[in-house]
Amino acid sequence: MHSSSRRSFLQQSFSGAILLAPSMHGLIERARIAAVEPERLEIARAAGYGPLVSIGPELALPEGFTCEVLSYNGKPMSDGTPTPGAFDGMAAFALPNGNVRLIRNHENRDRPWTTHPKGDRAKAYDAKGAGCVSSLEVRFDRNGRPELVRDFISLTGTIVNCAGGPTPWQSWLTCEESVEGKAHGWTQEHGYIFEVPASAESEVVPVPLKAMGRFVHEAVAVDPGTGVVYETEDRLVAGFYRFIPARPGMLSAGGRLQMLAVDDRPNIDTADGQSVGVTYPVHWVPIENPDPPGAWEDSSAVFRQGFDQGAARFARLEGCWWGDDSVFFHATNGGDARRGQVWQYRPVAADRGELTLVFESPSAAVLDYPDNITVSPRGGIVICEDGGGTQYLRGLTRDGRIFEFAQNTLNNTEFAGACFSPDGRTLFVNIMGSTTDAGTQRGATLAIRGPWDKGAL
Repeated sequence: MHSSSRRSFLQQSFSGAILLAPSMHGLIERARIAAVEPERLEIARAAGYGPLVSIGPELALPEGFTCEVLSYNGKPMSDGTPTPGAFDGMAAFALPNGNVRLIRNHENRDRPWTTHPKGDRAKAYDAKGAGCVSSLEVRFDRNGRPELVRDFISLTGTIVNCAGGPTPWQSWLTCEESVEGKAHGWTQEHGYIFEVPASAESEVVPVPLKAMGRFVHEAVAVDPGTGVVYETEDRLVAGFYRFIPARPGMLSAGGRLQMLAVDDRPNIDTADGQSVGVTYPVHWVPIENPDPPGAWEDSSAVFRQGFDQGAARFARLEGCWWGDDSVFFHATNGGDARRGQVWQYRPVAADRGELTLVFESPSAAVLDYPDNITVSPRGGIVICEDGGGTQYLRGLTRDGRIFEFAQNTLNNTEFAGACFSPDGRTLFVNIMGSTTDAGTQRGATLAIRGPWDKGAL
């Protein structure tokens, strides 16, 4: 991409979400209500779109909403490859022809001796890696009904492609949630981020972005004004990172990896004992070796570099997204009830910022292990749960009310990859399905439409 195009993308926001971020006062008040007045939870749920009703084998949704199945595992793709399972993180991009490009992760967890790359083995990063990325092209008919035009593998040979995130320069960053390597039977070292352009019409050559760190990656969010990439780490003892690119919009040119630390609170443990609404001043400490040679046997090798300098620890960081001139991210196991926290980091200077706990779940009935997160162009938040038993998509209103928006009626695997179409009219989401080739639980990519203007999303 030309440098002028990169600058143009970096000056743009994601589909208006920055201007319509949820009210932080509302989120804080909602958390306080949940903690001290649990009987009001039913009132909060009623603030959504209404009761959920089954609309087919995959979902229960509020009345007036519809669902189309765009893709499911095992179905032959346009390139002849059976659609891989383990549907996870995803993003939607506008194509020049008016269609939508979906780019989707596949969090395959097979071992190196039980599987193989899903696409062109000549282009695979690892000759044994079964994790991959697929790309879908979706068009809408005159009635707004989505239909799949074509789909294909767009990156192959990685492992445990969990989440990731879109960039303002129209690409998808896919993250490996494993630091295994040759010592474990793979042909390459893992634990990296890879990039897939939304414009790609076939498989890309996988290039590990090693300067962005080798650790148990989960999700990323990009500041569209600076090109800084924020990264979460999916470990029970985790750090929150940022990558400052040497050339914004060109991550392969390298840059600097840093880890968040709270001023005057070295090694603060944010997992519990936190107060919703309290803001910490923070700074960033350098990670001198983002690709340590011992990472394959010690998943904390990067984390410890920051922690030794006083960086903060979080309880298993997963989904994150950019909005309201800040990044919001989930601590999936955080909180006194260990059911999840929503944190906000807002930069206030080049090397300084503010960290605020804006929501903490008091119980599984309110929010159960938040994972992927996205924002509606109308300002509400969609949270994918990865808890036990029945799985829900939760909605969070701009004034802090939380409600059930969708229920997985297909199986008990998690929701993932929620993202809105560029015009905001369609919510795409994945039901993960089995994470191994031998698994029997079905995964699916769904398109949800309905009366968005009647509620928060």
